[in-house]
Formats: sequence, C-alpha cells, structure tokens
Amino acid sequence: MNQTASHSRPASSAPLPCAKLPLRAPGGRLSLLSPVRVLDLTTSLAGPYATALLADLGAEVIKIERPGVGDDSRHWRPPELAGKALWFSAVNRNKRSVTLDYARAEGREVLLDLARQCDVVITNQLPKVQEKLGVNYEAMRAVRPDIVFVALSGFGQDGPRANAPCYDLIAEGYSGVMDLTGEAGGDPQKVGTPAADLLGGQDAALACLAALMDRARTGNGHLVDVALVDSMTRFMAPRLMSYLGSGDLPRRSGAKDSVIAVYQVFATADEPITLGLANDNVWRRFCTASGLAGLLADPSLKDNAGRVAHRARVVEEVARVLATQGREHWLALFAREGVPAGPINRLDEVAADAELQRRGLLYAIDADGVAVPQVGLGIRFDGQSAGFDIPPPDLGQHTGAVLTDLLGYSARRVAELKEKGLI
Repeated sequence: MNQTASHSRPASSAPLPCAKLPLRAPGGRLSLLSPVRVLDLTTSLAGPYATALLADLGAEVIKIERPGVGDDSRHWRPPELAGKALWFSAVNRNKRSVTLDYARAEGREVLLDLARQCDVVITNQLPKVQEKLGVNYEAMRAVRPDIVFVALSGFGQDGPRANAPCYDLIAEGYSGVMDLTGEAGGDPQKVGTPAADLLGGQDAALACLAALMDRARTGNGHLVDVALVDSMTRFMAPRLMSYLGSGDLPRRSGAKDSVIAVYQVFATADEPITLGLANDNVWRRFCTASGLAGLLADPSLKDNAGRVAHRARVVEEVARVLATQGREHWLALFAREGVPAGPINRLDEVAADAELQRRGLLYAIDADGVAVPQVGLGIRFDGQSAGFDIPPPDLGQHTGAVLTDLLGYSARRVAELKEKGLI
C-alpha cells in the first residue's frame, strides 16, 4: 500500500485526464480461464490484484466483502471519482461483489456453500485468523477436496513471523530494495508504486494457474503459500546473487552502479533521458552517432569490463555531449541509430501515450454514466487485449444474484439472511 505520494490536481474546471482515454464498451473479455470460479476473500491491494489478473484472463471471481464496510481499499480516498476510491477501482473490475459476515456461524455456512461451487479460494488473512474463523485450507478442503487454496500473506503460512502484520512498505524494507533505492548518501526510498503488493499478487495468480494445471492432470488440490517478502526478495535476485557470489555489498547510488557501463539517467539541455549501452555493438553505434567516435580508439574501453573500470571517465564524456542538445534531439537520433534510450515520463505523459492506448492498456469504462479509467492486463492473446464485462462493483451489488443463481437459495432465505445482518 502506498498512499504517500504528493499529487498535482487539475483545475476544477479542467476535464479529468480519464476523459481523454478511449472508451471501451463491455465485451471482448478473454475466456482462457473459463469456467474457473474463484472465491476471493482478500482485501486491500495484493490479493485483489491477484484476482483481478485471474478475472482479466476469464475466471469468474466472487468477491466477498464485509457488510456495510467492504474492502479496505474502498476507503482509501482521496483520490476518488464519483465518490468511489480510485485505488479500489484499479484492481476490482470483472468481479461480482457479495457481502457476507462469515465471522458468524450461519454466515460461515453460506461461505462454505460458495466454496463448494468454486475451484479456487484466495485469502490474505493471517493463519491464526483463518483458523479462528474456520476458513483455512483444511476447512475448505473438507467441502471441496480438490480446492486450490491460495494464501497470500506478508511472511508465509508458517514460521515465527507467520502471524505478523505486513504491508507493502514493510515487505520492501525486508527485501533490500529500499536500501538500494535513492541517491548516494541519501535516505532509503520506497519504490514509487506498491511493488511488493503487485509482485505478490502477480505471484499468487501465477501459482494459482500452475496449481490448476496440476489439478487438471492429477485431480489434486493444493495449498499455495505466497509471501510478500519472498516475492519482493526474489525481485532482488540479480543484486542479491551479485553480493552472494562476490562479497561486494552494493549501496545506494541513484541507479549509477549497474553491472553495465553505461546504463543510467543523463541530463540533456532540457529534460533527462535514460540511456542503456548494454553491449559492444550498441556502444559503437552510440559513440558514432553522438560524436564520441574518438572513444572507440581507446583500447581500454573496447568492452564492458573496461568501461566499468573507467566508468567515471566514460560517464563524464557522455554527460558532456548529451548536455549540448535537448531530449527530443537525442531520442530521435538514437531511435534512428538503434541506440536504446527513452524519456522519463511523468504520469500525465504515460496516460497520453497513444501506443499504450492503442494496445488496450489504458482505457475508460462507463459506470453509471461516469468514465472510470482502467489500466488493463497488458498481455495480448492472438492480437486481442483483455476486455471487461463488469465495472468495479458497488458494495454487495451481486449478493442476491449469486446466492439465488449459484447456490439456489430462495428469495425468502436471502431475505432472512439480510434481516439478520449476515449479508
């Protein structure tokens, strides 16, 4: 969870940025995971992101929320749009919302009825909470022996940390990523997006697919254990492996200490750019294009190892020449010459990227007359990007329909549950 970034808001009379996104009509949703049905007991970000990925791929997701309260992220506002928290809307399309108090025995029985009809259960509750409520793997397996039970937590389902609370910030700190993020001599920095939540959620979806494939082959269910700290630490594999195998402890450097020379941000006459000279051929193309061909005659710079050894001198020369022209000059030149380089986009520039919009990654959906922005799956199958069927749902919007259509409850039974405050 990351809600500390500062915001620059448009003037009240200005149209919202989402008004400029292509409006996508319902339909065209991927069906690769149909008819997989997922019972989503998660809240906040990592778990809902996992089920959003599964939903985008075609799974039917039934989102269980607390009556009158709902998912925690419904209350993470501002920012909001038409009274709804945008963080919630970011990861909850293509889901049906059912309100259910399963902390009470009768509500738990309803939950188990739902589990019988589902292929997957995903939870981000601590192990002790799962056991207390009677919604752990053993309870779910008792009603659905081949269930795939995905438990997403901070530290895993066993060990001395298993029941410790954990958020994205905590996981990033454990993983080492914060220690290596920021300028040399500066404070450790959190990644600018909830990286551990998103990586952990992505791992949960990936592991769920693997478990479903194995179940199709063997008929066996699985308990899948995903920890935010594990996922974030695996993200650090290149850095961690370098330390383990060399003993050299990297420190914060403002991303100026890559194993590649040169691979960093450079200032130009106006806006900064990124520049990645990752092999000898790219190095030669860059030097020729930028007017630094003289460096090619220096035998000490003929390969990456040499350029790493003389990094300070190389960086000084590159910085000097790049400062003579503006960003667009260099990006156009490097694009023609096949030199990897790019802008450092602000989010407003990302949102306006015509290619991202064309590929279906950025779009808006109509939810009761409001254009709600979406960041899509970003994966295409046979040329098709993931569509949607259901906008981010209102709290409990589908409770009655799910209980009657899926479980066969009578209208009277549903009314009784509502009178008791269970739904």
